[in-house]
Amino acid sequence: MIRLKRRNTAWLIAMGLLIGFALLAAPVSAAVQISLLGAFAVAVIASMIELGPERETLLEVLHRAPVRRRITPQAREAAERAASRAGFFNRGGLVLLDIGLIAMQTGVDGLAMRRTRNISKDDDGVRPFITLFVDHEEADRQAVIRYEIYNQLGDEQYVHEMKTYLREGELKLLADHHLPLAGNTSIDGNGDWDLRVYVDNNLIGMHNLMLSPSVNERRRRLSGEEEFGESLDQRRRNLRDAVIVDEIEEPETTQLKDLLQQPSTTSRRGLSRNRR
Repeated sequence: MIRLKRRNTAWLIAMGLLIGFALLAAPVSAAVQISLLGAFAVAVIASMIELGPERETLLEVLHRAPVRRRITPQAREAAERAASRAGFFNRGGLVLLDIGLIAMQTGVDGLAMRRTRNISKDDDGVRPFITLFVDHEEADRQAVIRYEIYNQLGDEQYVHEMKTYLREGELKLLADHHLPLAGNTSIDGNGDWDLRVYVDNNLIGMHNLMLSPSVNERRRRLSGEEEFGESLDQRRRNLRDAVIVDEIEEPETTQLKDLLQQPSTTSRRGLSRNRR
């Protein structure tokens, strides 16, 4: 679809006057005249014609090309799933750069955090996050960020809304509250879960994650024992001699901002230290 745009008329007129002055002020060859007129024609096309379903001008495409190179595979996948489910997200001033979850687990060295797509009931809890690129046209305003997590049956397990002030540039947004996992009797089974993220009621990303049972739950299922709700102290005693597989081994000085900057991994590797 091609549409004319009027907002760039002023600078196009200025550019045309400069080119006209250059052509009239001094004699130039025909090749130079053709080059100048050709450059002006390209500028008109690039600034006044919209191409494609996103209705972006060529100049806007070139301006956002460096930003789009920073989009992670997880964010690209989540945005494509959201677009196929809810239609095109027509907000060119907001770009989803990253999406994921931060899992928290208490061990012998205190609280350990890791970025992951695979969570289990051995984790104390999990928080979703996104990274947005805010263009000037969407900056300097308040927006409502909504996180939703659905289990393998499509039941809603977590909903959290937070207001945030959008500043121009890259913006990392971590949910204020976490979804409890350890000892949470309302969470059962295992399978594929979904994280859905909205900005001002517009779905911008659908992120897939995997829930697995705790070590104690697996032991009870294998032994045929009935499973009852367990306290956090009981879980830690049961895990005293268990080995938990971590996706990423984190040093003791790991900060939350470092986790948000790490690429997400989909496979578990390495053996962690024993959990209490």
